[in-house]
Amino acid sequence: QVQLVESGGGLVQPGGSLRLSCAASGLTFSDYGMSWYRQAPGKERELVAGISSDGSSTNYASSMKGRFTISRDNAKNTVYLHLNSLKSEDTAVYYCRARNNFRGYWGQGTQVTVSS
Repeated sequence: QVQLVESGGGLVQPGGSLRLSCAASGLTFSDYGMSWYRQAPGKERELVAGISSDGSSTNYASSMKGRFTISRDNAKNTVYLHLNSLKSEDTAVYYCRARNNFRGYWGQGTQVTVSS
């Protein structure tokens, strides 16, 4: 079975940083593009960042570009999201997603709370 196990969420002050991790198992990790999404209370889930299967290309939501960085380590079957210069509006549950051209999988999500 495919599992995406997330870690690294927590409470941070505005302007602070976090690194989220998502460890994948049950799939050939290097065959999958990886993405991070987030969902705030009462809002729809939105794309934060994506990275191609080989790590050669990335994409970001405009509001996150320049503050967040997605990366992957295929040897560790892990994708990361570095969150910098955090704002209160970044508070959300952050979800890891693995997908190829045929299907995708979701992680359970990890809470990020930005509050002074």
